[in-house]
Amino acid sequence: MTKSTETAHDLVVFGATSFVGQILTRYLLETYGVGQSVKWAIAGRSESKLNTLKGELGDNAKDLPVILADASDEAALKAMCDQTRVIISTVGPYALYGEPLVKACVRSGTDYCDLTGEVQWIRKMVERYEEEAKASGARIVHCCGFDSIPSDMGVWFLQNQAEQTFGAPCRDVRMRVKTAKGEFSGGTVASLMNAVKEAAADPKLRKQMANPFSICPPEHRSKTRQPSLKGAEFDKTFNAWLAPFVMAAINTRVVHRSNALQNARYGKEFTYDEAMMTGRGTKGRLAAYGVTGGLGAFLMASAIKPTRWLVEKFVPKPGEGPSPEAQKAGFYDLRFVGRTEDGKTIITKVTGDQDPGYGSTGKMLGEAGMCLAFDIPADQPGGFWTPSSLLDGKLMDRLTSKAGLSFEVLETR
Repeated sequence: MTKSTETAHDLVVFGATSFVGQILTRYLLETYGVGQSVKWAIAGRSESKLNTLKGELGDNAKDLPVILADASDEAALKAMCDQTRVIISTVGPYALYGEPLVKACVRSGTDYCDLTGEVQWIRKMVERYEEEAKASGARIVHCCGFDSIPSDMGVWFLQNQAEQTFGAPCRDVRMRVKTAKGEFSGGTVASLMNAVKEAAADPKLRKQMANPFSICPPEHRSKTRQPSLKGAEFDKTFNAWLAPFVMAAINTRVVHRSNALQNARYGKEFTYDEAMMTGRGTKGRLAAYGVTGGLGAFLMASAIKPTRWLVEKFVPKPGEGPSPEAQKAGFYDLRFVGRTEDGKTIITKVTGDQDPGYGSTGKMLGEAGMCLAFDIPADQPGGFWTPSSLLDGKLMDRLTSKAGLSFEVLETR
C-alpha cells in the first residue's frame, strides 16, 4: 500500500538551496519544466534563499512552488510529506540532520531517496524504522548519488548479463575505477569526517562499520571472507596497479544489501570489492603507494581532534563546489570483472558524464526520485531498499536515456 496519487506534488526537493540541491533543481527544471507532466516543488528552511534560487533559475522557474520546512521541525516535515508522494533530500550530513525527515516519511507513507554515504546512519535508520516503513508502505532508498548508484547498478547490470550469457550469476565481482575527473563534494567530506569522528569515539561502532554485511538483514551472512584492498596491489586482470577507493566502504555494503534483498540472487557466498587503478609500471606503483598513504593520513588526521581542525581548513565545506564549467568537464569510467563458480568471466563498464560528486550525482538523484514517483508499482512493498533492488531496470533506462550514464559489456570468456 502506498500513498494516494491525489497530492499537490509528485515530488519535492528538500534542501534545494544546498550545492547539490541547486544542481538537482536546475536539472529537473531543464528536463521536466514546471507545471507540465511532473508536479514538483522545492523546499528548505529559508524562504529568502529559496526565492533567490528561483530568481537565479530564470523565468521558467517563476511558478515553481516553494515549501518551508526545517530539518528539525517535525510538524513542518509532516506537513511537507502530506503534500507529496516522493521526497528527495540533499540535507546532510544525514547522521546529524537526516533522521526527522526519514521518520516523517515512514510514518506518512511517503517515498524517499537521498545521497547519503553514511553506512552507520543507514544501519540505525533500518533498525529503527524498517518495520514501520513496511506497515506504512513508504519506500526508503538511500545512496542515490555517485555512492552508490554506479556500483550498485553496475553489479546489477553485470549479473543480468552473466545470467543471460552463462545461465548463472557471478560468484565474485570486482569493480575498478579506471579513470575519473572531479572534486570531492563538501557534503561528502563532512559526512566522511563525521563518520570517522563517531567511529574514533566508539569501538563498537568501529567494529560494526568494518563488517561488510553491516546493513544487511541479520540472517544474510557469508562464510567466505570478503576481499578488501588495504594497500597498493597489482591487478593482473587489468594489468594495472591498484590503490584503495575511498567510496568502497559504502558501495560494498550497498551491493551486499542489494544481494540480500533479492534473496541472495548473486549467491550466498558472493564476494565483492572495489579499488582504483593508478596505472602501469613504476609510475603506477608509486601512485598506488601515494594514494594509499594519502588516504591513510587523511583518515588518521580526521580521527584525532587536534589535527581535525587542520583538515577541515583545507577540504571543501558543505555548500562549496566547482563551477558549472568544471562540473561539465568531469567524467568517470568504472570497470567490473565477474567470475562464475565454474570459471567463466565477464567484463563490463559503466561510464558517466560530468563530475561524479556534483553534476552526475544531481542527475542520478533526480532520476531516482522520478523513478520512485512514476515507475514503481503501487503494490511494491514499503521498506528500506537499495537502488538496484527496488528501481532495477526502470532506473537504468532513465540513467542511460536522461542522466548521461552508459552500461556496456566489453568481454565474455
